[in-house]
Amino acid sequence: MRLVLASQSPSRLMLLRQGGVDPVVCPADIDEDALLASLAGEPPARVVTALARAKAEVVAARNLGEVTVGCDSMLLLDGALQGKPRTVEATIERWKAQRGNQAQLLTGHAVHYNGHWVEETTSTTIRFGDVTDADIEAYARSGEPLQCAGAFTLEALGSWFIDSIDGDPTSVIGLSMPLLRRALNSFGLNASAFWT
Repeated sequence: MRLVLASQSPSRLMLLRQGGVDPVVCPADIDEDALLASLAGEPPARVVTALARAKAEVVAARNLGEVTVGCDSMLLLDGALQGKPRTVEATIERWKAQRGNQAQLLTGHAVHYNGHWVEETTSTTIRFGDVTDADIEAYARSGEPLQCAGAFTLEALGSWFIDSIDGDPTSVIGLSMPLLRRALNSFGLNASAFWT
């Protein structure tokens, strides 16, 4: 049996590999913008879980009999969900808004196996440091935060700028390993069965 990751996130892949799993990487091709538009007004946790489920559904349909994991993360800052900034300019603007503040990183999970689903959202409080303009610009220009929810990473350059977190650190990186273990257990599977 294999674990199929419905994501091209290098951080999620790193977590699984560090946890002894060599997943099949099968990114889902969904129209996230259209799905987000259809979810307007929904609670933030519902939004990220729906995105995770949409990704997992596409991939699970092609990988019957395998465990499929879909995830999506967004930052809830001042009541508004923030996705990937994608540009240097948007990253700089985002960091100027979040420095010295705290926000919740929401990670939606959808895990599928043989017609059964586990869907759950984790929430971790992030306390952003009071970062200088020069560091914000350098970080944005590094390219690292452009494709990251919340415009930061916990495991690389962004670690300089996060003062603390309350919650699951693996969820902040992109995939809650404890949640995945519980999902596998609910299917009657052991996490260790996926170790290589």
